[in-house]
Amino acid sequence: MVSYPHEAMHRIFQHDPGLFSRVSHFLGADIPRPVTTSVLPTDLTEDHPVERRVDTLLRFGTADHGEFLLAVEAQGKKDPDKPASWAYYCAYLWTKYRLPTALLVVCQDFITAKWALQPVTCGPAQVPTLTLQPLVAGPHNMPMITDPEEARTDLVLASLSAITHAKDPGIGVILKALSTALKDAPDDVADPIVEFTAQGMGSRPAKHLWRNLVAVDLSFYKSYLVEEIRDEARAEGRDKGLAEGRDKGLAEGRDKGLAISDETRERIGDCRDPEILRSWVTRAVTAPTTEAVFQTE
Repeated sequence: MVSYPHEAMHRIFQHDPGLFSRVSHFLGADIPRPVTTSVLPTDLTEDHPVERRVDTLLRFGTADHGEFLLAVEAQGKKDPDKPASWAYYCAYLWTKYRLPTALLVVCQDFITAKWALQPVTCGPAQVPTLTLQPLVAGPHNMPMITDPEEARTDLVLASLSAITHAKDPGIGVILKALSTALKDAPDDVADPIVEFTAQGMGSRPAKHLWRNLVAVDLSFYKSYLVEEIRDEARAEGRDKGLAEGRDKGLAEGRDKGLAISDETRERIGDCRDPEILRSWVTRAVTAPTTEAVFQTE
């Protein structure tokens, strides 16, 4: 099942294809900044029932080195079947587009990154034939961007830094630097980064930290994340108001000397309508009996 972190790890390269040339510096490669970019279909299915889809596929054009393809794969854990799939992707793309093809694997933990870095050959030891050697971006080589000024110079890279270091104990400092840097960014720039970062945290504790930072530092955004936080806050406010209404109703009844049975307490406690609660509180002031409090008009 596709997860939010999985989507964030590769879609961020669709959002800003030039990110790959900036990331390549940390991967030991020197990829020139593209002068043209296009997003290609990710369906690599052939005329047989096995469906093969790469996560993100980009076509780059460079000033000095011509065109090449970049396949981006988000990998959450070791998978012995993946190297064969990746080799297929690269061979198929090379065959279909007749362009050099690079593979980038994005990970969120050291174990998966170390596994993905291992070269895999499809031939016998004496005749390796084709060798798969992906570039791997993960916590082992992505910078930890903890300075808001540094984050401000490349917000998308700062978001990828947070995504790849989502499991790191220092993720809070990275997220704080990013949220601080985003304060000065226009909505159309900041909103996608807020969402990518939220997805990249998945269900980890850092998700709640990012939500809180967005709510405090970026409260003016209209993204789904902020709206979700606001909806929860409104729900909490409603629940608090209901609890106060129930307490007030019981207090009024006790002050009037009305008999408050366990059934009455349960009925008041189960009420989720603030209007009904207010009407009961009003009646409790003058009602001669408990039954009269609950009478219908």
